[in-house]
Amino acid sequence: MRPFSLLFIFTILITICSCRSDFSTVPSSGKLAFSRDTVFLDTVFSTISSSTYLLKVYNHSKNDINIPTIKLGKGLNSKYRMTVDGMQGENNKTFNNVTLLAKDSLYVFIETTPNIADANSNDFLYTDDIEFDSGSNLQKVALLTLVKDAVFLYPKRLNDGKTETVTFDNTELSGFYLDENDATNGNELHFTNQKPYVIYGYATVPEGKTVVFDAGARVYFHAKSGLIVPQGATLQCNGNISTTSKQEKEVIFEGDRLEADYANVPGQWAAIWLRDGSTKHNINHLTIKNATIGLRIDNHDNTTVSIKNSQIYNSSNYGILAQNARIKGENIVINTAGQAALACTYGGNYEFTHCTFNNNWSNASQLTLAINNYKSGANPEAKDLTKATFNNCIIYGAYSNEFSLNKNNAALFEYQFNNCLLKTDANSTNPLYNFTADATHYNKIILNQNPHFFDVAKNKLNIDNTSAAFAKGNPAYLIPLDINGKSRTSPPDLGAYQSIAFPK
Repeated sequence: MRPFSLLFIFTILITICSCRSDFSTVPSSGKLAFSRDTVFLDTVFSTISSSTYLLKVYNHSKNDINIPTIKLGKGLNSKYRMTVDGMQGENNKTFNNVTLLAKDSLYVFIETTPNIADANSNDFLYTDDIEFDSGSNLQKVALLTLVKDAVFLYPKRLNDGKTETVTFDNTELSGFYLDENDATNGNELHFTNQKPYVIYGYATVPEGKTVVFDAGARVYFHAKSGLIVPQGATLQCNGNISTTSKQEKEVIFEGDRLEADYANVPGQWAAIWLRDGSTKHNINHLTIKNATIGLRIDNHDNTTVSIKNSQIYNSSNYGILAQNARIKGENIVINTAGQAALACTYGGNYEFTHCTFNNNWSNASQLTLAINNYKSGANPEAKDLTKATFNNCIIYGAYSNEFSLNKNNAALFEYQFNNCLLKTDANSTNPLYNFTADATHYNKIILNQNPHFFDVAKNKLNIDNTSAAFAKGNPAYLIPLDINGKSRTSPPDLGAYQSIAFPK
């Protein structure tokens, strides 16, 4: 082919391409569509950034359009920030001449960091709008955030530029000691119900001091944070019976991610750790959610840890991990843990009455109840298990074996189950599991029958009169009121809840 012919064809191709209308736009006509009319950025604590939320904007027309402006209604004063299809815009507040192709969409990502002073004084809502175009073509998407005022507790920065730490077992942890005369917060050892508390790092009770949580106190722990009660110190949780689903008088410990997607995510924070030598703990109406270990309880000074009317949900390792501890528990509910709902290890002294222990973790190696009298390892060390008594309890779960006893003959191993429902496939030839003939250790045991909990996935372990646990308790072990303050009948139901008629 001659060079002239090639040049002619090339010129024609350029002319055709230049006439394409793919990249020409028409003005927006105010007919954009949106993935939602209101973007609710969940609840945030004052001065703490929210998660990032997505709004999709659609162009359903056959034309590529130009959106003259996309901006926040409060302009540069807005506490919201946006990116539009990856563009930063002017201070993340205003975007000009945004192209949206035909039958296509763009992505708006939104976040906020409001202060409580920015919110409405009557409902604590912080609001704004995303405005698309203006005049007769103006379209708006509302933005809405609930802002919580809170007391923030965290390691302080020291004069040498480092931040506070606490050290236990030769391990340095990011943390601080609670101060009963703090210049900013006042008495940090007294948690009231006036504002929620947000804790960063390990809040530690000074030796010889008592940390007190009033009824209705709310404590939110950041990732890798927790509460440590060391030798000589005491924990008092003074929760009470609530009359509404808001649990207004319950003491609640949970993670500081308040978005709905995090409501049941295990392992968001560390643990409540009652260390060796801590003393005289009294826990009533405490709910612990989404920790790594809900309660870690080490050997004590021979005082009993009293736990009543309390709930522990969604722990990535243990609901309660007790190590040579002394515990008396009544009306306790534990549901879902990565290793065991309740682990009574390395000996100790335990008595649980009218408790509901369940585990539906998605791993067949998990247990609901594990009991042993030693520390494992190359050279196991045994400690006396002087008592492990369970009365009128439910011990159930998703898998065939939810119950484990492991004995080291070098130490005492005393255990007893009275009027309990157990889920187990343990071999009855093992003398530890002789459920029918061993009256010393097992009395009126119900094996592998379904308690028919109302809704395990929602931590509602209530039962009704169809349950295998209905009216199977022994009045000799009766706790008169259940975890919700409802009077028990005689004979009582097993577990922490008096039976109710389920809603239809």
